Amino acid sequence: MGLDGAWAIAWMRGSAAVVAEHRVELIRLDRDIGDGDHGENLDRGFSAILPKLDEQPDDATPADILKLAATTLISTVGGASGPLYGTALLKASIAVAGQEDLDADGVVALLTAARDGIVLRGKAEVGDKTIVDAWTPAVDAASAAAAAGESPARVLAAAADAAWGGAAATEPLVARKGRASYLGERAVGHRDPGAQSTSYLLQAAAAAAEEGAA
Repeated sequence: MGLDGAWAIAWMRGSAAVVAEHRVELIRLDRDIGDGDHGENLDRGFSAILPKLDEQPDDATPADILKLAATTLISTVGGASGPLYGTALLKASIAVAGQEDLDADGVVALLTAARDGIVLRGKAEVGDKTIVDAWTPAVDAASAAAAAGESPARVLAAAADAAWGGAAATEPLVARKGRASYLGERAVGHRDPGAQSTSYLLQAAAAAAEEGAA
């Protein structure tokens, strides 16, 4: 079963809910090694997306919804998270433009474009203790699952699991990018807030797909 516009809407609604649920946690993580605004900014951005979802036509495609979310995040979220997530969703929308339903390969294309957009915007690499440390294992796991013939929902589930592991793996790293890099060794032992929020957003994507497939 492919993933259509209704799935993308459910993903964005789920993202808003999970960000609100973990807002304080994300603020704490960012306060430990950054400026403390990550949870607040993401909550404001995804909250701004919600009323716009109600206005979408029944034939809206995944690309339509992703572009709507991207432009809303870029226009409402300050700091680094708005441009990074906005770019990710905008690149993802371009990658799946014209597709009414996403198959497993479509999901991989979406995730890959999102990750590549973040890399292009932030110039970070795996191991820098950033959002990329969650996105890259997610893309790798999704690619492997699609190659194994898994459904789009299972591909997203594999990506979400890998993102969670990637976020946890940032804890022992010394940051090489962003405000956390100023802390040097003092950043060790703290989880990157962007990597953690990525794992929550991909969990929301997987949950929306699972509910649609049920």
